[in-house]
Amino acid sequence: MIVESGHYALVLALALALVNSVLPVWGAARGDRRLMAVAPPVAIVGFLFVAYAYFALTAAYVGSDFSLLNVVENSHSAKPLIYKISGVWGNHEGSMLLWVLVLALCGALVALFSASTPEDFRANALGVQSWISASFLLFILLTSNPFARIGVPPAEGNDLNPLLQDPGLAIHPPLLYLGYVGLSVAYSFAAAALLTGRIDAIFARFLRPWTLAAWVFLTLGIAMGSYWAYYTLGWGGFWFWDPVENASLMPWLAATALIHCASVMEKREALKVWTIFLAILAFSLSLIGTFLVRSGVLTSVHAFATDPTRGVFILGILSVFIGGSLTLFAARAGTLKQGGLFSPISREGGIVLNNLLLSTACATVFVGTLYPLALEALTGEKISVGPPFFNLTFVPLVLPLFLAMPVGQTLAWKRGDLLGAAQRLAYAVFAGFAAAAALAAIHGGPALSFILGGLAAYVVFGSFADVGRRLFARPTGGGLSAGLVARRFAGLPRATLGTAFAHAGMGVTLLGLAATGWGVEKVTTLRPGETVELGPYRLVFHELSRREGPNYSEIVGPASIFSGDAKVAEIEPSLRSYPTRRMNRTEAGIATLRLGQVYMSIGGIEADGKADARIFWKPLVTLIWGGALITAFGGALSLSDRRYRIGAARRASLRPQAAPAPAE
Repeated sequence: MIVESGHYALVLALALALVNSVLPVWGAARGDRRLMAVAPPVAIVGFLFVAYAYFALTAAYVGSDFSLLNVVENSHSAKPLIYKISGVWGNHEGSMLLWVLVLALCGALVALFSASTPEDFRANALGVQSWISASFLLFILLTSNPFARIGVPPAEGNDLNPLLQDPGLAIHPPLLYLGYVGLSVAYSFAAAALLTGRIDAIFARFLRPWTLAAWVFLTLGIAMGSYWAYYTLGWGGFWFWDPVENASLMPWLAATALIHCASVMEKREALKVWTIFLAILAFSLSLIGTFLVRSGVLTSVHAFATDPTRGVFILGILSVFIGGSLTLFAARAGTLKQGGLFSPISREGGIVLNNLLLSTACATVFVGTLYPLALEALTGEKISVGPPFFNLTFVPLVLPLFLAMPVGQTLAWKRGDLLGAAQRLAYAVFAGFAAAAALAAIHGGPALSFILGGLAAYVVFGSFADVGRRLFARPTGGGLSAGLVARRFAGLPRATLGTAFAHAGMGVTLLGLAATGWGVEKVTTLRPGETVELGPYRLVFHELSRREGPNYSEIVGPASIFSGDAKVAEIEPSLRSYPTRRMNRTEAGIATLRLGQVYMSIGGIEADGKADARIFWKPLVTLIWGGALITAFGGALSLSDRRYRIGAARRASLRPQAAPAPAE
């Protein structure tokens, strides 16, 4: 019964989304406050219906209800509970339901936390959000029903794809969806601004916290997906320029540019066209990513579906929302008034340069991802665009961005002093050269690695140059004391600290990437007791053994890692076999040592106990993902700034005031 009620809840959610996509927008156009007031409660109730449907599907997975086709195709009664829960989104139908759940959640949050926005603006934003929800609910109900029953239920299910039976899958997709589906709020706000004509600093203030929250989740989701690919696929890599990886990177690049652009619009009412366009572009790229994953136009370990009819439906959704928003943008762009003027040498100018580089880099990834698909569709010719293309095009665009980030932070608004900024960055420049020299002396070549390492140090130190100036500047006519520094720190806006951490995290990630040039890789066949020298460590391979898991069997190849004569770690790489799926999966053995990792995966097993193995020593590799965590922390710290709490001033003004003291 719960399954049928979950399906019915989706139908009711669709009906509410259709209501909310018409009445509030019509009310905003006519100035009818009663119709506009419909939007928030309907958005909240619609979310509750979608949440119930998702709960119903989850209950079917946990209870191994094999009367559902979706459960049969993607679950097994012996599968661990965590993978029964995460398996809900480990398939096309379930992941689309999660997609719509996050979309409905965004609408409900806007309804709850946008009371301070103008009524017509909120009504239009929730109306646009409902248009998107209605489209994808219709897509689920017509083409991807997760509640479809099967005539004769089997005794057992087909199990989940072994590559997806990993704790990373329990974290990566929800974070990613909160990110690029969360960008729908920026899209809805941009559409509402164009419909109402409210394109000003107040709009930018509404836009920034929602975009920043989505960006934080998207950053974490991409980082988690990168780490999942690193240790799950057995390849020892962390980024492969896979089309689906690019599908999440493109909206991240656009959202990063949007966050910076909105800050200029809020302070100077400038870059209005950029801000609106980037808000549309960021979510449009998320929709394009959805099309790539679910249309069957590409083959990837990340792809969910191969049914072309679903792709045609999503292509129709793309055409309506991307085409419609760009048409509205083109119609209203001429009415956008120019904001405050600023010098090219200013913080605004630095953000414009940032946007140009990020947008060009995004366009490069877009062309490299879609050009092979377009060429095959038009001519039938198949070509492969891989890392060499992206390394030659994307990397030269990103490196100047790292150089410019600390400079932009230290420039003043409206009119800056480039020489003064250079003087404030003197310590960072010195740190960069010193780090490059130290890395060259310790590790030697390749030259690119210690150059990038020096650039990373410059970015990390330069990111805190402005904070350091604010904290440690010597006051006129007085001395600097610890108490003064503490008071200054307490009064420092969290957004300023957050910006410093976010930029520094990018520098930390760059250092982790630079260190890959000093790694060691060995592909060999190991006998029990054999030793392999691996950089500063020594790996001793032990005998193979077999053991059973809940829904798999595996051959384990344990190994010990020594530094000198001391054993510092043990790892257990394995080769797992899933009988239900008739698939094998490599489980890497990883030991983290001094921010680096020893990584080992085994492949072919021979009768005499020998195993084919890939072994890596990757110095500082953990900084790649550690830097992403620091960057996301910086975004979250900025989000906690009281200036992002929309409506705080209004709520404060409504509080009861203390009675005046009686006259003496």
